Amino acid sequence: MTREYVETIKFLYHALPMFQRIGPAALKKDLTNTIRICEYLGNPQGKFRAIHVAGTNGKGSSSHMLASILLEAGYCTGLYTSPHLKSFTERIRVNGAEVEQDFVVDFVKRTKDMIDDLHPSFFEITVGMAFEYFEKRKVDIAVIEVGLGGRLDSTNIIAPEVSLITNIGWDHKDLLGDTLESIAGEKAGIIKKGRPVVVSEEQEEVVHVFKDYALELGSEITFASRRYKVFESDGKWTIEKDGSAWIANLCPALSGRYQMRNIPGVVAVVDALNKRGFAIEKDHVRAGIQNVVINTGLKGRWQVLQSKPLVVCDTGHNVEGIREVIAQLESTPHDRLHMVLGFVKDKDLSTILSILPRRASYYFCQANIPRALDAQILCAKASEFGLHGEVIPDVNNARKRALEIASSNDLIFIGGSTFVVAEIEEL
Repeated sequence: MTREYVETIKFLYHALPMFQRIGPAALKKDLTNTIRICEYLGNPQGKFRAIHVAGTNGKGSSSHMLASILLEAGYCTGLYTSPHLKSFTERIRVNGAEVEQDFVVDFVKRTKDMIDDLHPSFFEITVGMAFEYFEKRKVDIAVIEVGLGGRLDSTNIIAPEVSLITNIGWDHKDLLGDTLESIAGEKAGIIKKGRPVVVSEEQEEVVHVFKDYALELGSEITFASRRYKVFESDGKWTIEKDGSAWIANLCPALSGRYQMRNIPGVVAVVDALNKRGFAIEKDHVRAGIQNVVINTGLKGRWQVLQSKPLVVCDTGHNVEGIREVIAQLESTPHDRLHMVLGFVKDKDLSTILSILPRRASYYFCQANIPRALDAQILCAKASEFGLHGEVIPDVNNARKRALEIASSNDLIFIGGSTFVVAEIEEL
């Protein structure tokens, strides 16, 4: 890592407003900056094919699985996701390899005058960087994950081959709306005229929102859960298509049971791509799902860090995500449960704390970012819900304390925030 790269990243983090660090103050409520950035760059977003992925939960995992499947099918594949866990370059990949540090340095140098004039957000300039990189690498297709919402997200200037909306849940209510319908409307904003859209889950409360948007735009809509279902037996998964086994004895790299809700959407997107001239076979789907971690470097999704005691981390951070994590914890054999937890300030903490297991031992911590909720405040709030434990602000020290206390048959979970998982030393 060169000094020039370190200084460039420092500039991006501190000179540009960044949602991950400071929250909603970093957001721009229109696409003007992104449009101007891309015009400055020669509109690279129009020079490669793309898949656009939005949703409350599962959009990151789905994006990585799609990229892995496309890679297995022989396509030069770009992947843009956020936030990163360890390194900025994780956000921009081609064929699984992270963008070169030299490209990041050169991009910021070349666009410095424009940045100084426009004052874009961190995310806006990163989107432009990704689009230019994919153009220069001449990718066959890029998988583009929405940062937040959809309609006004900086990524929403592409014309994708197909859009994927994973699910709708309660997150960022202050920004996206305080009803599931309004949140769904923001996500549905990625649907483009005449381009197909896949919705992973058929959720009764919001089905009409997606149908109405698709009808208005003349877009073919597929609710993936109507056609595909995923089951597990003896550690092996089966993907059913139209009620019959389609892929059996699947060993997914992402073993969290919540991925069973993401896979139908991923496979339905493959169907849509094949209708648009791609050639993706069943074997590519199997290999892509089984090799996603190797192919794309995905981290932090029910990731096992060690055994005896079993230590697992997961980036689930909203009510629905935490609920899925709890279900997985309950289905995982163990004697005693230890929870190393930290959150950001703008979460619906009361709802999350109300569903956490009371019998667990807690180690309250906080990520090293301005948005992190103070561990002492978290501990006090948790006690109101019958959750008790120690305050150990540093994530890794909290984990070490849990390891000191846990027996070999115990289970240690680390999470509550993407940024807590990001600080695990050996991730």
